[in-house]
Amino acid sequence: MSEQPQVAADPAPDAPPETGDIVIDSALGALAAVPEEDLDARLAAGEEVQRTLRSRLGDLGG
Repeated sequence: MSEQPQVAADPAPDAPPETGDIVIDSALGALAAVPEEDLDARLAAGEEVQRTLRSRLGDLGG
């Protein structure tokens, strides 16, 4: 009898995605934690995610 590989359960629908990069995951978590009705805070958190992603991608470039 062969064993079936274990498949990780899908994250909760409201959970931010996980990339495995602690800095990016932290920024995405902060964005997910901002209340939807607080547009200024969502914009600021979104801009922080963008800066974080650009920084990480810049580290990959030559």
